[in-house]
Amino acid sequence: MKKNVLILFILIAFQSCIPIRIPPKIKDYQLTKGKRFKRSLPKRQMFVFEDPKEANEFYNYVNTKFKLEHIDVYDNIPFSLANKQFFFSFYEVDIPNKTINLIPIAVDAILQNSELDPIMDGLYETRKGNWYIAIEVYSDMEYDCLHPNSVSRPIVSEFLRSLKNEYLASYNYNEAIFKN
Repeated sequence: MKKNVLILFILIAFQSCIPIRIPPKIKDYQLTKGKRFKRSLPKRQMFVFEDPKEANEFYNYVNTKFKLEHIDVYDNIPFSLANKQFFFSFYEVDIPNKTINLIPIAVDAILQNSELDPIMDGLYETRKGNWYIAIEVYSDMEYDCLHPNSVSRPIVSEFLRSLKNEYLASYNYNEAIFKN
């Protein structure tokens, strides 16, 4: 019995991967401080959502919808709500899922004990990218329109939510022009 339990434990240990970094799962969107979500982001509050589409798709969507002609597409994109002028900037953020694989480490350890060269050196860890869009909004009157105390937060977050939904539902971004 003890031998079977030991073999079962060894099989489970060798078949497992240990997660080091697990990216967040966001169902709809999240309002969070940029630096808290990822250190490379600004300190402002951000509207963050998962981006299941290919790289640069949000760029293409924003460029088409706001008719920017590939000029300043990432920064200071103007839009109006309730007769007030706002600006947004967005960031495409990658947070990889990172795991350590125990089988390649064990195989190489056995080979090194037998005085052979390791053969699974590059397979010790696995990374899979998870992409997010992080959007910050500001105006001439407010530094951070998504801050919890901002008077503009409700209308701005609703605008961003509809922008996100339109982006995720659109495949031909020229449709977005006609929805303005």
